[in-house]
Amino acid sequence: MEVTHDDWIRRAKTLRLPGAHLIGGREHGGGGAFAVVSPRDGQVLAEVADAGAAEVDLAVAAARRAFDSGPWPRLAPAERGRILLRLADLIEDRRADLALTVSLEMGKPISDAHDIELRALIGTFRWYGQLADKLTDESPHTAPDALALVTREPAGVVGAVVPWNFPLTLAGWKVAPALAAGCTVVLKPSENSPLSALLLAGIAVEAGLPPGVLNVVNGDGPVAGRALGLHPGVDVLAFTGSTAVGRHFLRYAADSNLKRVWLELGGKSPNIVLPDAPDLERAAATAAWGIFFNQGEMCTAPSRLLVHSSIAERVTEAVVERARALRVGDPLDPATEMGALVGPDHLERVLGHIRAGVDAGARLRTGGERALPDTRGAYLQPTVFDRVSPDSALAREEIFGPVLSVLAFDDLDEAVALANATEYGLAAGLWTSDLSTAHKVSRALRAGTVWVNCYEEGDLTVPFGGMKQSGNGRDKSVHALEKYTELKTTWIQL
Repeated sequence: MEVTHDDWIRRAKTLRLPGAHLIGGREHGGGGAFAVVSPRDGQVLAEVADAGAAEVDLAVAAARRAFDSGPWPRLAPAERGRILLRLADLIEDRRADLALTVSLEMGKPISDAHDIELRALIGTFRWYGQLADKLTDESPHTAPDALALVTREPAGVVGAVVPWNFPLTLAGWKVAPALAAGCTVVLKPSENSPLSALLLAGIAVEAGLPPGVLNVVNGDGPVAGRALGLHPGVDVLAFTGSTAVGRHFLRYAADSNLKRVWLELGGKSPNIVLPDAPDLERAAATAAWGIFFNQGEMCTAPSRLLVHSSIAERVTEAVVERARALRVGDPLDPATEMGALVGPDHLERVLGHIRAGVDAGARLRTGGERALPDTRGAYLQPTVFDRVSPDSALAREEIFGPVLSVLAFDDLDEAVALANATEYGLAAGLWTSDLSTAHKVSRALRAGTVWVNCYEEGDLTVPFGGMKQSGNGRDKSVHALEKYTELKTTWIQL
């Protein structure tokens, strides 16, 4: 049965939202409190417990006990896998409530939250649940008088700090492989989107995770995030967010116990369209979808459209037409294609980038203004610039909003140079019909992922992460387990 706009509004009015931390398998209301405000309409959704150093210390202590003396690291991998699969099933049962919570707290269209974000979360726990007992250790060939074993062991207590743009997907990408490896976790969601993480943690307790295996503390980065980064009881810190905050976590590690820090940071991803693209209309449609999906609040957003000068106007006009036709509206309306930005402060930052782009001489082709101003929500028109200077802030700084910069080039070498002329290296796109060009340019691009004749495609079998100041380490795939395991060599003299 189709769920309507009115159905979602009615469900939102009766939705029960958590507010306490989850520590040691129980709710904990310590610390102060802060309001979670919906960018949809500016209304307060809930008052949530605000962690200070004391609450973070309690959560780390619970995770430490669960790792050092609890059953989780000592369970047979198949049993850990069964619990993760049970968790995936329970998430499926609560899919509507989780999707609604995400939509309310960060402005994502409900159709995207339900069909994309929750699909990714469920798939992530199922994939790592199925993988848990498929890992193997090594026994290298040695001399006849010795036996060598190389074993993977869980790294210990993992601190996971995740942002608001995909609050459940990115939490799952860290929590699921860490749990599959036998680690315990302290998760700190963004202060903008703590509610969905708290719901997830409660479901994990129902699924059978022992107390202390997954803990959630709410709070802001300078207090709760800093306390987690500095804590000597944390063995591994996994962070997704801005490059500036990533630097802080590296400093916290240096100032504490030299914990391993894995970073997935910002991006200013290029999307290159060559004249021999197999389908220019599809390339333009994908470029528009990529930058406006999730309100442009994606680290992989193809925010720089690099188009050969011979087709630049044709492709740009096609993108502009799609931007103007895009339906901006209430995130709870299934027909909405672009919802609200995460909040008024972020909206103002994005508008500041737009004003700076106009002042720098770029041509504003469409958008650039607030949308739906009477709603009290943080809505923005889809925005497209062309005639963007490669040296401008519009072409170099991550805006994290629905703002596209179009740059023209005359030859392939110039396109690659423009694509790599950024401190970031997270993702890139390339549109061409020539197989050799696809391989050569993909190798030349300094990016962790290159999509050819598509964008944002892939599944859990492939790793995700960046180069340069877009971070290190990889989420997804079997390679994610490298972040949460230690290699041990045992040499036995026979």
